[in-house]
Amino acid sequence: MKLLAIDTATEACSAALHMDGQVQFEYKIAPREHANLILPMVQRLLANASISLNQLDVIAFGRGPGSFTGVRIAASVTQGLAFGVDVPVIPVSTLAAMAQGIFVETNETRVLAAIDARIEEVYWGAYQLDKNNLMQLQGDECVIAPDDVPIPQGEGWVGAGTGWESYQTLLQAKVGQCVKQLDAQCFPHARDIVTLALPQMAQGKAVPAEQAIPVYLRDKVAVKKA
Repeated sequence: MKLLAIDTATEACSAALHMDGQVQFEYKIAPREHANLILPMVQRLLANASISLNQLDVIAFGRGPGSFTGVRIAASVTQGLAFGVDVPVIPVSTLAAMAQGIFVETNETRVLAAIDARIEEVYWGAYQLDKNNLMQLQGDECVIAPDDVPIPQGEGWVGAGTGWESYQTLLQAKVGQCVKQLDAQCFPHARDIVTLALPQMAQGKAVPAEQAIPVYLRDKVAVKKA
């Protein structure tokens, strides 16, 4: 299985290549530079592995939520690459990728992922590890005011993402009794998109390139002035 993954949904930009059971990746915190960085990252990964795009089996991407511009970059780059070599795509939640990354780095199994959505809201999702060591969504992903987020069941959750940095006081007032630690500088990573995409590919859940659709969770990008 040769799987390429990319993510540009937040301040982080990353690409990863899975081949022969190994994953190589590039990752950089680089706000507003994603459009210039992502294709060179992909080219270097393929060159280092001595393969070409048309040898890939599938391309996975961070489908959002996140920055509207960043999510569109990932979707459009994925569509362009996949159309060009006629390979299917797998959209992966950026919130799920963040939660998977927390497990990889800390072995924590319960994650409240929150990305700052601006306009005094967060992109929110609660994730718990399953028997296959994959983070599974509990309930729904949503865009919501920090003081309206749903209270998760049980304790021992990890708060992850920029939403916790921007709205820590409000979020802790609402769900702090369930949260034992924070990682406010957690971002999605293409390495973790690979992990989540591989079982979807095995289950036949890859889709045609034209279905590389962004998920914004909302259709407003700014507050209108009175």
